[in-house]
Amino acid sequence: MKNLEKIHKQAIKMENELRLQLPILAVKMLESINYIPSDAKRPLRDFGYHLSTCQAFAMAARKGITIAETKEDMWCMEPVIGYGFAEPPEYFLEGHNRYPESAKTLEAGSNWARNLPRFEYNKYKAIVFGPLKKVSFIPDMFMLYAFPGQLLQLLLAKNWLDGNDVVTRLSGHAGCVYSVVPVIKNNEIAVTVPCTGIIRYAGLSEFYLIFSAPIDMLDKLLEAIPYLKKTLFGMPYNIMMKPEYPLRKEYAKIGKMIGMDWVYNP
Repeated sequence: MKNLEKIHKQAIKMENELRLQLPILAVKMLESINYIPSDAKRPLRDFGYHLSTCQAFAMAARKGITIAETKEDMWCMEPVIGYGFAEPPEYFLEGHNRYPESAKTLEAGSNWARNLPRFEYNKYKAIVFGPLKKVSFIPDMFMLYAFPGQLLQLLLAKNWLDGNDVVTRLSGHAGCVYSVVPVIKNNEIAVTVPCTGIIRYAGLSEFYLIFSAPIDMLDKLLEAIPYLKKTLFGMPYNIMMKPEYPLRKEYAKIGKMIGMDWVYNP
């Protein structure tokens, strides 16, 4: 059983290490509404209105509260379908939610709709999320809003751990789906570009990207980041606008091996 107090401490450390502007969010899919934490706000019940999931994510981060959504709380249909709260109607699969506004043809719209990441229908009944540093539940995953330099640090940490890159699907739509479903369904890291809905309706800066990972990755990434700080790969990144700057010895050595005899290291 994961230690919630430890997760809280790790979240605070990660936020400080990366100098994040917004708190890291914990996310969990629930198979029954009976599992919704008692401290979670429900948009329709507690606020008197529906919220698109991107708006609810932003509210949880900015206000520091836990929010749970079922189908009945939601305003945008894409996460309803993506999270498996409803089966996609044929009209959706034909591409009509994309064509003609954001798809050249109905076929292009259908290609997008049919490839939308989705949980199995009716597997989950609700989603709950809130600041990772103080939630009352053990999350499935965490997600954070990062500037490119902060995202770079997380990708470097992943490379340091196992040498493998992050392979992710990028879409111009449904950021609330792409940042959640593949992470939980495939137990993998995802990088998501905020969709126009996230920027327009949730007010997220267009300079942000979204990094999502299984909760088990939190302590592993935190192992890497302090080490990277001791090297040229840690934050803050030192700027060296100089031609023929001194190379690290490994770079120079390998360069010479492939015929770059002119390179050098200090």
